[in-house]
Amino acid sequence: MARAAAKTKASKEPLSRERIETAALELIEAEGMAAFSTRKLATGLGYEAMSIYHYFPSKGHLMDALLDRIVSSELSVVAPGGGNWRKQIELTAYEWRSMALKHPSLFPFLALHRFNTPVALRWLNGVIGVMTATGLKHETAVRLFRVVGYYINGAMLDEVAGYSRGASTVEPVPEETMKRDYPAVDAAAPWFAEPERKKTFDVGLAIMLDGIEREISRDA
Repeated sequence: MARAAAKTKASKEPLSRERIETAALELIEAEGMAAFSTRKLATGLGYEAMSIYHYFPSKGHLMDALLDRIVSSELSVVAPGGGNWRKQIELTAYEWRSMALKHPSLFPFLALHRFNTPVALRWLNGVIGVMTATGLKHETAVRLFRVVGYYINGAMLDEVAGYSRGASTVEPVPEETMKRDYPAVDAAAPWFAEPERKKTFDVGLAIMLDGIEREISRDA
């Protein structure tokens, strides 16, 4: 019996920070953040929870590591002088959207987590730096950075976990009633569909960046 247990232990794939992070991301996307726990993660890896704590002292440390991993691998660090400010902000916005769609279960956590690890701060510092180097007054530039953040975060929270995926009424209004009594809502429905979301994101982002360009012209 002891020999069999020793053989099983020896045949386990060894743990590493990278393996734990990869398994955590897979588990979160498979079962959702609400069901995620260090114990469940360890069980899936064939270890006890204490084995995870050898690499990450707490669940919070693991979540910080996941944030850093995603930021460093999926978001580009931009910098003033590295190109046209508009193209740099567009790059940031579209990478953010791609990241959200790749990690829909994790994204609500990422959207609300403070970017205050060194890795995340480096990314954040670059984006703010691009905005403050546009020639806008510093206060205006920072406020507009926040406005863009509100837009891309809100848009992606809606895409991955928002209105279209929310609870519906127990007794939906019949289609014929929708057409008769709520024609504007009925006519808008096709443009709310999933294939149209990228185009809607494009339109909103372009309008915001056009507005920032006008602000820059006024301050010039």
